[in-house]
Amino acid sequence: MSRVVPLLSGLLGGLVAVVVGALLISTGVIDTGEQTREVVRQQPITRPAADGDEEGLTVSEIFEDAGPGVVFIRAEVPASAAGGTPFGPPQRKGQATGSGFVLDREGYILTNAHVVEGARNVQVHFDERGDDIDARVVGRDPSTDLAVLKVPSNTPKLEPIPLGDSRSARVGDPVIAIGNPFGLERTVTTGIVSAIARQIDAPNQFTIDNVIQTDASINPGNSGGPLLDAAGRVIGINAQIATGGSSGGSVGIGFAVPVSTAKEVVPQLKRSGSIDRSYLGITTAPITGRVAEELNLPVRDGALVQEVVPGGPADRAGLRAGRTRTEEGLTIGGDIIVRAAGQDVKRPEDVAAAIRDDKPGATVPIDILRRGERETVQVKLGKRPAESPRSLRPQQPRLP
Repeated sequence: MSRVVPLLSGLLGGLVAVVVGALLISTGVIDTGEQTREVVRQQPITRPAADGDEEGLTVSEIFEDAGPGVVFIRAEVPASAAGGTPFGPPQRKGQATGSGFVLDREGYILTNAHVVEGARNVQVHFDERGDDIDARVVGRDPSTDLAVLKVPSNTPKLEPIPLGDSRSARVGDPVIAIGNPFGLERTVTTGIVSAIARQIDAPNQFTIDNVIQTDASINPGNSGGPLLDAAGRVIGINAQIATGGSSGGSVGIGFAVPVSTAKEVVPQLKRSGSIDRSYLGITTAPITGRVAEELNLPVRDGALVQEVVPGGPADRAGLRAGRTRTEEGLTIGGDIIVRAAGQDVKRPEDVAAAIRDDKPGATVPIDILRRGERETVQVKLGKRPAESPRSLRPQQPRLP
């Protein structure tokens, strides 16, 4: 059975992810006696994802430009956090490893939140001949699986990698991934954008939207490394992979948090170290034309309320979940959200997008269909908890 695995270094346990079962792509440190740099499937890249007719760079050229900005991250974590994972036995002395990349010459580095979760000490390594440099965790956002680190601004070899536009990525666009899988520094692989607008589960079990799916080979230890377009610009941060059976290795399905999300999150993490997000306290399911027809629903799109957290904002406002379970695994009979905070809702992710800029404590209108009648419910938003309530976590594999 396939699983979705976050790319870290063997620290976190399995998470149920959007595509099948999820974990953080961890990579146990492998003591090879020497650092290895490997280039896989070298091929020319014809054009970047964002610029229609711009001539692309070769893989070698992209690596020469971007490679120096990719770092190897070691994090010392409590021994209890470094237990065995699908990638193998516990790591030595509770060590987690992953990848990251330089954002600017001030010394800021971006990686995945799960790479440095619970870290007591963090060190970054710029190349095989360089020293380990102590880094400070500026902030973590488990809801997007992103974290910002900081090294001194006078650190040698601070080579920022330019950020691209993930919203311009198209299926079929060529991409390359640079990271440190299995402790092998500066490994390069190539592939394409396999799909866009995927959803995956964050480490705290909330949903990350607009994720890029790629077939570029990424493995444990690639967590936090960049996914680059054909112009060498970052369009995603590698975070999870789907694995086959119990192997823990890549099967050609990887997921990257879009750089558009990072552009929103990074400034806030720099300012305050964390992000307070608004919270409704519901799970919803999409309504497709086929589902609407088979279940005799009154609309052909919207967000079908599946569960309501007891005592949460939606519950206090009177939103209702259904009670009848269908063969398709949907719960029907509950409210259908068709508009939220003044924005039309076609899919479940539209609900989260509609309240993204609203702060906890704000009151927003939620338009629903209940027994065929349209109603407006005023919901006072709460503050998103550190983890998704257990009742809202997926109970079975689901496709994004």
